[in-house]
Amino acid sequence: MNPDTLTANIDTTLAPLNPLPATRVSTEIADEIPLLYAQAGCPWCSEVEGFLDEHGIGYHRVDVSRDATARLILERSSGQTKVPTLDWHGKILAAFGVEELVPFLRDQGVRLEDS
Repeated sequence: MNPDTLTANIDTTLAPLNPLPATRVSTEIADEIPLLYAQAGCPWCSEVEGFLDEHGIGYHRVDVSRDATARLILERSSGQTKVPTLDWHGKILAAFGVEELVPFLRDQGVRLEDS
């Protein structure tokens, strides 16, 4: 094998991938898994994430403090900018705690055994 060909193949293979724009990723993920808009240092966000994790409920966390596009999507979809906000396949639960999350999840058909 020619060493120049091997180097060319390695260079091509290791070329960085271009990430998708945040809006496209968020839209595609929202069709598959609920989006939880949150930010670091938010105690309600941490509480909600802990509850979802403890109950094995999948979600994609979107940090609106680091992503201006996500913040705009949050505002457009929910009419506000407070976190946590959950986008459950187009149904929005905004600025909530676990007390509001439990009935919302039940309305979405999620079974919670010990809540």
